[in-house]
Amino acid sequence: MKELLLKSGDHVAISFWVISMAMVAATAFFFLERDRVSEKWKTSLTIAGLITGIAAWHYFYMREAWMLTGGQSPTEIRYVDWFITVPLQIVEFYVILAAVTTVASGLFWRLLVSSTVMLVAGYLGETQAMNVTLAFVIGMAGWLYIIYEIFAGEASKVNAASGNAASQKAFNTLRLIVTIGWAIYPIGYAIGYLGSGTDAGTMNLVYNLADFVNKIAFGMAIYAAAVTDSKK
Repeated sequence: MKELLLKSGDHVAISFWVISMAMVAATAFFFLERDRVSEKWKTSLTIAGLITGIAAWHYFYMREAWMLTGGQSPTEIRYVDWFITVPLQIVEFYVILAAVTTVASGLFWRLLVSSTVMLVAGYLGETQAMNVTLAFVIGMAGWLYIIYEIFAGEASKVNAASGNAASQKAFNTLRLIVTIGWAIYPIGYAIGYLGSGTDAGTMNLVYNLADFVNKIAFGMAIYAAAVTDSKK
């Protein structure tokens, strides 16, 4: 059995180590800080903690897979993580709105289904189970629908009418993360599978850094809104 050794110069493995521990720290922070916020925000912070906690667990496995296989991409493990954490992140839009105003349940299901379509298409494309171009188009359609919903659809309108400044600030920050931060994933897919291609190390390093920002910053935006609103 191979030993789990961190080799000098393996920047991808280092990123797996750093991010796995950062996710653990963020999880502990979000759960411990639940007591500082009012009751209506506790569910949002619980979900934020679940997102980073689940990510931490999978990053431990991805770290080992990368190191034990000599640098092979742990695609399947990464998608197991995304299949759980990404829908939770999208559902957060519904939860933070529901904390301050009335929201139709249909919004919850539309966001959940569109995020699932995006992920399934991405997985089928990256594992070559579907034509990579078709998978990219379907995945992009799911992502673009989410962007439409949070910028111009029902979610955006409910947020604008909520009258809660803290919730609106969190909502606006989250949609910037979903738009700008999440753009890294389709760009990486396009370069790796539709363009000239890239090595597994670069792809995983980019995905790791994106997860680091998108998951932890996502939770911190919710935490900041919860604390601000609770103080009032």
